[in-house]
Amino acid sequence: MTARWTRTALAGMTALTLGVAACGGSSDPACPAPGGSAGITGPLTVFAAASLTETFTRLGRDFEAANPGSTVTFSFAGSSALATQINEGAPADVFASASPANMKAVTDAGNAVDAPTVFARNQLVIAVPKGNPKQVNGLADLTGPGVKVAICAAQVPCGAAARKALDAATLTLTPVTLEQDVKGALSKVKLGEVDAALVYRTDAKAAASDVDGVEFPESAGTINDYPIVALKDAGNPTGARAFVAYVRSDRGRAVLTTAGFQAAGS
Repeated sequence: MTARWTRTALAGMTALTLGVAACGGSSDPACPAPGGSAGITGPLTVFAAASLTETFTRLGRDFEAANPGSTVTFSFAGSSALATQINEGAPADVFASASPANMKAVTDAGNAVDAPTVFARNQLVIAVPKGNPKQVNGLADLTGPGVKVAICAAQVPCGAAARKALDAATLTLTPVTLEQDVKGALSKVKLGEVDAALVYRTDAKAAASDVDGVEFPESAGTINDYPIVALKDAGNPTGARAFVAYVRSDRGRAVLTTAGFQAAGS
């Protein structure tokens, strides 16, 4: 266990008038109370699952624009690795996981200030090179002779979901590589090192210029919930809660839905 780092962050309240079109009459958690104003300043560090890279990068820019003086820094990796880092004392304000199991490791260690909230859901697809040269149309095709497949390691949410889908299909698959996050698995397809990879729908969509996403029915039983929480030792606790609220806001949901995430509870 490493010593928990100590950081100083500005977390004062500044005046920030929000547009009527965005917040007037809204119960959006990212909006101030009627007649009030809110502003967040200072640095904010967000640990987030690799599959959130594109959406959270966008939301981070939007959050900074809405809160002048704030700066959002991200650490994207497999949820299991991030949970371990948090529990070992790595400085972070917010944790967004690709599965409740990895979030539970953080909350069980007493490192969250609130109960985590599920803000999105995600589903697996089979990523293949453009044009699908191996004609992969379902999970069974991944077990064909000469088909090289990448999946995530079992402790990573995308790996746990892949194993569950394969079990549901009663298939035995021997991947050529086990990756530590979904971006690693996807990169193997993009680089031509494998013929297919089990990745999230959102990742295949983000890489649509390089890969095609093949849907398969077993993925319906392996949908991952994505929880988010402000962390106990956040250097910017006010900013942490505000960022969580922003992700859950109408704006956050719109960005996530456009990227291919399912709404929480759907």
